Amino acid sequence: MTFKLVWENLKHRPLRSLLSFLLIAVPVTLILTLVGLTNGMIQDFQHRQKASGADIVVRPTNASAALNFGSANLSQGFVQFLAMQPHVKTAVGVLNHSTDLFLTIAGIDLPQFTAMSGPFQYVAGGPFRDRDDMIVDRYYADQQHLRVGDPVMLLNHTWHIRGIIEGGQLSHIFVELPILQELDSATGKVSEIFLKLDNPAETNAVVEELKRKMPENPIYSMEVFTSLLSINSIPALRAFTLVVVAIGVVIGAIVVWMSMYMAVLMRTREIGILKSLGGSNRFILSIVVLEALLLGLGGTVLGIGMSFGAQWLIHAFAPASYQMAIVPLWWPIALFIMLASAALGALYPGLTAARHDAIEALAYE
Repeated sequence: MTFKLVWENLKHRPLRSLLSFLLIAVPVTLILTLVGLTNGMIQDFQHRQKASGADIVVRPTNASAALNFGSANLSQGFVQFLAMQPHVKTAVGVLNHSTDLFLTIAGIDLPQFTAMSGPFQYVAGGPFRDRDDMIVDRYYADQQHLRVGDPVMLLNHTWHIRGIIEGGQLSHIFVELPILQELDSATGKVSEIFLKLDNPAETNAVVEELKRKMPENPIYSMEVFTSLLSINSIPALRAFTLVVVAIGVVIGAIVVWMSMYMAVLMRTREIGILKSLGGSNRFILSIVVLEALLLGLGGTVLGIGMSFGAQWLIHAFAPASYQMAIVPLWWPIALFIMLASAALGALYPGLTAARHDAIEALAYE
């Protein structure tokens, strides 16, 4: 009976119910989009690192496993040194320069890089010919509406698109290593060195030997390096996620409180009738709380659907800068957050309704 009464109340006021669902869906979408972006960016980075074909990565002394590409403190001379180590088939130095929060330009020696990861799969154009040539993947080309031959202004320098590749290997943007070193005032420096071995089974042994020879440098197998990339390895990201979740809780509670408080005011006579028929304070409170929980449930379902829309929009307009994954593991978490917010927001209106005097409620106009 209680559920039927609540369901009829929601159906009787469809506009109010729909607006409440929508307003609750907004924080759900915000939470799921943030979590999806975090996971999508990390998964994309892991995939690109593995697709480089390297077995080992050597980083500067001040670098960590976090997504930090700003440092170019590794001497390029180490490339030749590492290339001569046992079981090392190819050593490739790469200079990274961030163009925005998540997008980097990779300066590479194309023949060396090709020897490590295999040739680029060109959608249009071809490899470098001039020093100002740039190769981009199709995601960046689509995002910036670029074609072969177009000029691109980055790092206060005019580049020309020489090739557009399928993508998925290390970076979205590639230029010649020497010119990026010149622009960054980092002559003879690289950000990291990738090693491809003649026998991947020797990876752990080679890593231990290199750590003995270069004790100050972080040296990882590619499997270990990519496994270290997580929310915890990105400074302040966990705290930011918690702040967004807290904002979602507050918004959800406020929306439900406003909705249920107005519902109680609009249904004062109905509450008086229920109390005159023997409805207890607990029964009245349960009606308000159950309606709030249904609003939380409906808003969460709508928010999950809207997160798919957010993913489509991000992929359509910024496929290179941002990648969003759908994380079903967070759906029950978002549901719990919204149900808790709904219950919290319904307490005051519910208690107010339960305290109504039946005679006064019946006389309410």
